[in-house]
Amino acid sequence: MEKSNFPFLIGGIFSLMIAMGIGRFAYTPILPLMQHDLSFSNAIAGYFATSNYAGYLFGAIITGIFPIKHSRTLALRMSLGGSILTTASMGFVDSYVLWYTLRFFSGVASAFVFVVASSIVLDKLAARGKTNLSGIFYGGVGAGILLTGLIIPKLSDLFAWEGAWIGLAGIAIVLVIFVWMWLKDDSAELEYKAIAAQPSAATTLTTKNRAFPWIIIAYGLEGLGYIVTGTFIVSIAAKTGAFGGQASMVWSIVGLAAIPSCFLWSVWGKKYGYVKLYIVAMLIQAVGIAIPAFWNTTVGLVMSALLFGSTFMGITTLTNTWARLKYPSSSGQIIGYLTTVYAAGQMLGPTIAGVIASFTEDYNVVLIGAAGAVFLGAMLLVKGYLVEKKQSIQITS
Repeated sequence: MEKSNFPFLIGGIFSLMIAMGIGRFAYTPILPLMQHDLSFSNAIAGYFATSNYAGYLFGAIITGIFPIKHSRTLALRMSLGGSILTTASMGFVDSYVLWYTLRFFSGVASAFVFVVASSIVLDKLAARGKTNLSGIFYGGVGAGILLTGLIIPKLSDLFAWEGAWIGLAGIAIVLVIFVWMWLKDDSAELEYKAIAAQPSAATTLTTKNRAFPWIIIAYGLEGLGYIVTGTFIVSIAAKTGAFGGQASMVWSIVGLAAIPSCFLWSVWGKKYGYVKLYIVAMLIQAVGIAIPAFWNTTVGLVMSALLFGSTFMGITTLTNTWARLKYPSSSGQIIGYLTTVYAAGQMLGPTIAGVIASFTEDYNVVLIGAAGAVFLGAMLLVKGYLVEKKQSIQITS
């Protein structure tokens, strides 16, 4: 990799660490700490997660309807600021209503950062002919998850759950300095967009890609299914007493598995086909989600975390890279559409799972249901793969 590729890639990684790893997913390892001190139910925990994902859905819809094509640097910086502010504020207030509100706006900020940072970084990589490095960028989510899993126990031991939120915001402030310096919408990228806008064999918004409906439906089911594990895996570990009372270790394993997965899935996708690998990743993830329902031990949770962590961001990488290749001149808008349906699925997941878990007093039913949703998505993708293959044969013949 050329040295000139490093700065904006690192800036992109840090932006995802801030908005996704910290702003969005830090709630997972902090949740059992808050439940222990505040004694709220699994249903309430699900509502908190849903408020965040509702904000994520709202932000994704806005970026899809009104794609940000100009002033992307400003939009990214403002969104990162909003993510840091809402994260810090979680430790300063003591009200369910305010927490719901903060999680909602944190979700909005996360969606904007994800879509805008993705479009900037992927455009820059494409301009340099380095699209295969997109997996390194998306590894930022895993890096953020690993960071939160490692640092939250220390912060909570010193300052309780409130200090965990505030401490993470402080770390995010340090990271955002580098994003500010290195991740910008520059002229090189604009030149690439001008070239990409020229007529070519690539798909445009007015060209019907027959696989796209199946891709987007499967992505919505992925959002519905993966988020159950993404929200409750630490709580599941805490209830079993696994990891010697350090349940957040399971979240660190998720992050550790996620970091290299994005790059590996990207490389394999380029070699074997993005949709084909998308199917494989969803099947693996379905197994990982279901494992704790049948094997709720430390070993079972480690296996679940590894399979889940190695696929959930890999699926995002495969989907967005596929969309970027098919729609090069409107990547931000297409990623916005994909993020919208993904967010819709993950908004429903925690509420349904929280209510069922409160009723059954365990997570087995919701884990099996979530695994089923992801498996169904994989089956629909098979249809998408077949229609895309048929369409490509018709175009070349």
